[in-house]
Amino acid sequence: MTNLLCGITGADGMLGWHLRCALVGHPHIQVRLATRQTFSSAESLQDFCAGLDVLVHFAGMNRGKEDEIFHTNLELGEQVLAACTRAGAKPQLFFSNSTHSGRDTAYGRSKARLAEMFHQWAQKEGAVFHNLILPHVFGEGGKPFYNSVVHTFCHQLVVGESPQIQQDGDLELLHAGAVADLIVERLSNKCVTEDLQVRGRACKVSQLLETLQGFHRLYCEQQVFPDLNEDLHLDLFNVLRSYLFPQHYPVALRTYVDNRGSLFEAVKGHQGGQCFVSTTRPGITRGNHFHRRKVERFLVVQGEAVIRIRKLFRQETLEFFVDGSTPVFLDMPTLHTHSIRNVGSSDLLTLFWAHEIYNPEIPDTIWEQV
Repeated sequence: MTNLLCGITGADGMLGWHLRCALVGHPHIQVRLATRQTFSSAESLQDFCAGLDVLVHFAGMNRGKEDEIFHTNLELGEQVLAACTRAGAKPQLFFSNSTHSGRDTAYGRSKARLAEMFHQWAQKEGAVFHNLILPHVFGEGGKPFYNSVVHTFCHQLVVGESPQIQQDGDLELLHAGAVADLIVERLSNKCVTEDLQVRGRACKVSQLLETLQGFHRLYCEQQVFPDLNEDLHLDLFNVLRSYLFPQHYPVALRTYVDNRGSLFEAVKGHQGGQCFVSTTRPGITRGNHFHRRKVERFLVVQGEAVIRIRKLFRQETLEFFVDGSTPVFLDMPTLHTHSIRNVGSSDLLTLFWAHEIYNPEIPDTIWEQV
C-alpha cells in the first residue's frame, strides 16, 4: 500500500486523538500534527501543510461568545487553505462538519461557510474534498460541559453529583472512533468529492441518562458488567469507564471463607464474553498492546505482578502492584496500552476476561510498548 502523509488539525482535541489512535495500526500512514501552537504563525502552518497527502481539519471552537465562535472557526479554515496554497499542497481534504450547519447559530453558520470554502478551494486546486456531516459525537477523551452531554453526565455520576436534564431533546449519538474509522477507510478514495451525512443512533436525553445511571449502578455498586451487545451501549460504557480511571482501581473483591477454603466472584455480568487463565514465568511480561473498544479485566489469583498502563501519546505510566493473596481486579481502559509483569519468584497465575470472544480477523489488539 502507498505511504501517505496525513496532517491533522485540532490534534489535541477528542476527534483528533481518536483518529491518531486509529492510525497506530497503519504503519504506511505517517501522521503530522497541528496544535494551537502551529496556528501561531503563518510559517509554522505552511510547514505543517507542505507535502501533505491528506489533511483532516478538526480544529474549531464549540463554545463561547457567538461572534467569537463564528470568526474563530472561519479564520482557522482560511489559515489552513492559505497555508496549503503557499506550500503548493493539494491534499485530500476531510472536514468535520456538523448537522448544526443547517441552523441559524454562530456555530452552524461557521460550519456551513467553511464547507463552501473548502469545496470551492478543492474545485479550484483539483483536490478531493470529503464533507463529513456529523451528528452528536462523543468518545473517550471528551470534556464535560464542552464536547457532549454524554461526557457531562459521566463526569457528574462519577463525582457523585445528580445530573439534571434541562431539556429532554432528541440526540443522534456517534462515537468518535466510528468517525476515525470512516476517514481511514476513505484515505485511498482520491477521486470522489462528496457530502457525506454520517448517521448515529437516535435517543432522548432522558434515555441516555437512564442508560448511564444503570451502567454506573451495576458496575460501581454491584460489580456487574451490563449487557454490551449493542454497539452504542459498549461505546457509552467505555466512556463512563474512562472517567473512573485511575481512581476507581484496583477494586477489591470480597472473599468468602469457610472450613472448605475460600471463594471470590471473579466476573459477573449480563455479558458472556471469554475467560481464560495464563501462567507467566518470573521476570516475563505479557501485553504491551491496547484496545479501541474491547473491555478486558486482569485478575491475579496467584503470585505477584506489576500492571503498567499508559494513555496513548502520553509519557506518564501508571503502575499497580497486585498480589494473588489479596484478590483485586483492574479493568483496562480503552485507548491505553497495558502490560503485566511477573515480579515474584514463582509462576504468576492470572485470570483474564474480555467482553467478546476473540476473533483473529478483528482482534482489536494493537501492539504498542507501554
